Amino acid sequence: MTTTGAIAEAGARGAPVGAWWWVRRRSLVLDVVLAVVSALECAVEGVSFAQEAGLPGVLGGLVGVPAGASLLLRRRWPVAVVLVSIAILPAEMGVLLGIVSMYTLAASEVPRRIIAVLAGASLVGTLIVTFARFHRDMAQDGYRPGFWLMWGFSVVMALGLTAPPVLLGLYVGARRRLVESLRERADGLERELSLLAERAEERAVWARNEERTRIAREMHDVVAHRVSLMVVHAAALQAVALKDPEKASRNAALVGDMGRQALTELREMLGVLRTSSDGAPARPQGAVESERLAAVASAASARVRVAAGGGGADSGDGGPCLDGLEGLVGQSREAGMVVELTVMGEERSYPPEVEQTAYRVVQEALTNVHKHAPGAKALVRLAHREAEVALQVENGPSDAGADAGPGLPSGGNGLVGMRERVAALGGVFVSGPTDAGGFRVSAVIPDAGVRRV
Repeated sequence: MTTTGAIAEAGARGAPVGAWWWVRRRSLVLDVVLAVVSALECAVEGVSFAQEAGLPGVLGGLVGVPAGASLLLRRRWPVAVVLVSIAILPAEMGVLLGIVSMYTLAASEVPRRIIAVLAGASLVGTLIVTFARFHRDMAQDGYRPGFWLMWGFSVVMALGLTAPPVLLGLYVGARRRLVESLRERADGLERELSLLAERAEERAVWARNEERTRIAREMHDVVAHRVSLMVVHAAALQAVALKDPEKASRNAALVGDMGRQALTELREMLGVLRTSSDGAPARPQGAVESERLAAVASAASARVRVAAGGGGADSGDGGPCLDGLEGLVGQSREAGMVVELTVMGEERSYPPEVEQTAYRVVQEALTNVHKHAPGAKALVRLAHREAEVALQVENGPSDAGADAGPGLPSGGNGLVGMRERVAALGGVFVSGPTDAGGFRVSAVIPDAGVRRV
């Protein structure tokens, strides 16, 4: 293992990397064993070379021991160890040192040109030393082989001692780099998957919140209008019960019809919310997955839109549309409110989202008149323009006392829901009191280019 590879592996595993460069105990044991064997080999060969050269044998041993022990540094400084092995080639020692050092150099992160230069130098040095030693030995035995035979033998020996460790080191280094790149890629993919999971969870939470808000808005629009009319009719029934029994009977029938419609709509909405998409009871303790919750919420919204049609006509997808405004206004008239409906421009059809939103705006505005301005006159204006539809519901001041009227409670969500609906389609919504003491609600909804949120 190279120094760079060892450090990278240590960093990946969280192991400390310091002055001592062994990241695993077995690597330290292996290098110590190789250094001891190489030191003994170089010491023996150094003593033999010194005696042949007429030098003290101790001198050869003193040179061979540190040279062979330099294998301890092969992971940190592979180039230096190879230079040591090349330097002691003339002394005909360090075979193990040369083989191991060349393998370590080839497997390291050293530039390829340096590996080629040092491998070539080692090959040439081994070739020359082998040729000289072979020629000398043959001369001592009285045998003189041919020139090309000696060179061929020397080349084979030099290649045999240099090429295998270099090729093996190059293969191991390439394989190690491949494994490291695959590990880094796997870590990157794991981080990306973690980020995607977090984003998916955030989107699921956002989708749940959006669907809850949407269902709450639909329930408010559907139920609040009918209950408001029921309370108005009940108050009228109480006022005329003794004076006009026939009118009281009609009001009682209207209250009963609206109550049954409101109960039916509530049962449908609660049934959808309590039932999973396949019709089975929903699991308790919040165990419904986000996908199923989104599907159930969408189905609930669809059923709510179907139930909210009231006396009006439906659009193509089952929700209320602008054709039902006349019926919607008629319900308020039956409750005793003076309502005037004015339609301007050439009537035409709009996308279902536009028609449903326009219907809900008028519905909620009339409901607010029942709640906050009992006895006031209301004016509903609908204008068909070239690329948009404009709505305005305006009422005058209430002609009843402060304590008069049915006393309907208000949650303060009606205007918020209308503004959200119109803004979701890229329209403009404005509401506020008038100079005459009444209240005005205005909305402009574009016909084309519906913007999704």
